[in-house]
Amino acid sequence: MTARRWRTYGGEAVAIRPATADDAEAIARVHVKSWRKAYHDHLPADVLAGLSVVRRAALWQEYHPNVLVAESGGEIVGFVSVGPSDDNPSIGQLYAIYADPNHWGAGVGRALMEAALARLRELRFHEAMLWVLDGNERAERFYRLAGWEREDRYQVEEFGGTPVREVRYRRDL
Repeated sequence: MTARRWRTYGGEAVAIRPATADDAEAIARVHVKSWRKAYHDHLPADVLAGLSVVRRAALWQEYHPNVLVAESGGEIVGFVSVGPSDDNPSIGQLYAIYADPNHWGAGVGRALMEAALARLRELRFHEAMLWVLDGNERAERFYRLAGWEREDRYQVEEFGGTPVREVRYRRDL
C-alpha cells in the first residue's frame, strides 16, 4: 500500500501510510493518550495512569504488517490495525483504531476507517468484525456511522485487572 492523502472535515491534510518499526513510539503515544481520554469513564484511574508509552512502544515494534498510520504536519496523529479475525480467519477484523484526542472530530478517524476497510478488501475479506467496550457511546456511534452493525455477541476482557464487557460489531465489505 502506498501513502494516500485525505482532507479531513476539519480541513486538516492527513496522509495514511503503512507503519514501520520506527513509528512504534509515536503509535504508543497516540495509543496511551487516546486510552486515557476515551476510557476515563470505563476504567479505573490507576489503570489508565499505569499505561506506559515505553511498554506500548515495545509491543508496536514487533512486525505488524497491517498497521496504518495517519500523519498530519509531520507527526503521527492516529493509527489502525487490521487482519484476520481471532475467532474465524476467513473474516477480517479491525483490531484497533485510535486518534490523538487533539484531533478528534477533525476526520482523522474517518480517514483511518476508510483506509482500514480498503486494506481489508485488499486482503480479500468480504466481511469484518470488531470488538468495542460496551457502553462506549462515542466509539459505538463512530462505528455505526461507518456502517458497522451491533451484534448480540459479548465477551469479557481484562485490562489491568479490571474486567470489561465488549460487544461485537460487524459489516460487509
